[in-house]
Amino acid sequence: MKVIRDPVHDYIELDELALALIDSPEIQRLRRIKQLGFSNLVYPGANHTRFEHSLGVYHLARFLVKQVDEPGQKELLAAALLHDIGHGPFSHASEELIERYTRKSHIHVEELLKQGVISDVLKDYSLSASSIAKHIRGETHPGQIINSEIDVDRMDYLVRDAHYTGVAFGLIDHVRLIHELMFNENKLVLNIRGLQAAESLLVSRFLMHPTVYFHHVSRIAESMCAHAAEYIIEDEGLKPQVFRRMDDITFIMEMKNAGGYPAEISKRLDERRLFKRALYTGFDSLNVDVLKLRNNLKRIEKEIAESAGVATEYVIVDIPEKPHIPEMKAQVLANGNMILLDRASNLVASLEKAQLDNWRLGVYTPKEYRDIVGDAAKAFFEVKKDTKQFKLTDI
Repeated sequence: MKVIRDPVHDYIELDELALALIDSPEIQRLRRIKQLGFSNLVYPGANHTRFEHSLGVYHLARFLVKQVDEPGQKELLAAALLHDIGHGPFSHASEELIERYTRKSHIHVEELLKQGVISDVLKDYSLSASSIAKHIRGETHPGQIINSEIDVDRMDYLVRDAHYTGVAFGLIDHVRLIHELMFNENKLVLNIRGLQAAESLLVSRFLMHPTVYFHHVSRIAESMCAHAAEYIIEDEGLKPQVFRRMDDITFIMEMKNAGGYPAEISKRLDERRLFKRALYTGFDSLNVDVLKLRNNLKRIEKEIAESAGVATEYVIVDIPEKPHIPEMKAQVLANGNMILLDRASNLVASLEKAQLDNWRLGVYTPKEYRDIVGDAAKAFFEVKKDTKQFKLTDI
């Protein structure tokens, strides 16, 4: 048993299995992947990595599996430690691109578990790679501890992200939450006594989205990075499977070495000379069903660029998915009956509508093109005239 000092959870104990897995190249690679992508361009302290987060998830999972007394604890704890090895460079900045080209998200890691050092370690400890992969995807009832509506993954990243960004929204009583989670009818449920702790988690997540996860500077930088990656894949022949296994450093070098547009984007990211918001607005300002356009972003970018008279690669259209809060469908056990969290709490129910106010359509371009691209984008999306009202998130 070894002990690691963690700034969020204090001391994390690691047994021989955990240490053997940590020494694998796949987990060591996570030291070179930032948890929050480009959020350090907004919050200078946000340089924590997927490696630290994985240790935190493992730590919380250890406490929870002891409490619920689930069989197969070693496989579950291995899954907690390995759950993020499928992430590409800069975490969620590359997620959508990787899914589009490989048809696999970061939770589809079975092939990674069946090769190399990890495969050898799992065989040494007589653990099933297939079972661990199912735990990571949340397809087994014990796997809900790692991947479900309220899981240890969320508990760690909310507290950890708040700690490193310095925002005051990550005040979650995860110890209380863990003590009030249990299995009922093969479903991970929350005892009604933990309702306030669950409300705290959802309020924290709600507040972290506009201030950290969807901060416009982070979205712009991530969009620029994704466009450069797509350019290299389409025009330079970078294989998506190779891209998926890169870390932040190797991908930045790939951008620099590619020359042309990717190298320019890399230089802009290095110097924080980011594209600007030509259009940045919510649902209320649009006369079109913008979510139906998410699958045609390249066509939209081309049309706006041609209308504005600029090169297509200097117009980036960012249409996020419709906001949703999966935690709202967590089950709460009250007086022997299971009810949905959003029915057990009026506060949670009110967050669903409020979440829509945080959504923003973004069109980004270099500073010198902002006005002409903005006019073209407003015409394309049929943006309503300004109402002289604004929200604090627009500032």
